[in-house]
Amino acid sequence: MLKPLVAITALMLFGYPARQPAGPSEQTAPAQATAVPAEAAALTNPIKPTAESLAKAKKMYGYDCSMCHGDTGNGQGDLAVDLKLKLKDFTNPEDMKTVTDGEMFWVIQNGIGKMPGEGERLKQDDTWNMVVLVRNFAKK
Repeated sequence: MLKPLVAITALMLFGYPARQPAGPSEQTAPAQATAVPAEAAALTNPIKPTAESLAKAKKMYGYDCSMCHGDTGNGQGDLAVDLKLKLKDFTNPEDMKTVTDGEMFWVIQNGIGKMPGEGERLKQDDTWNMVVLVRNFAKK
């Protein structure tokens, strides 16, 4: 039951060919970023998470992130496995040492590589709470 849903989602996110613009007034989407700007990487998390805000972040992670990043953050979600994607293991403290909170915030908001960003869908405080949640995966 889950496999067809995962396959359809994968096609929608990664496999559909881009439609060519109809004319000069229609623009193509900007290319997905491949690197985080230095000024974004230097940002620090300004919020103090609460049990309620982390529960909300966990719920959002379950809806939007776990299909690729896995329920535990190990990078082995159904979609990532099916598409043979190699994702960062958020449960490995050594891997997470190389990523700043600002980098995570920027990637969640803007996306990188094949990962789409949340953009306007996620408020800044919610994004920072997601950063805290992802950091907590490495502490278990």
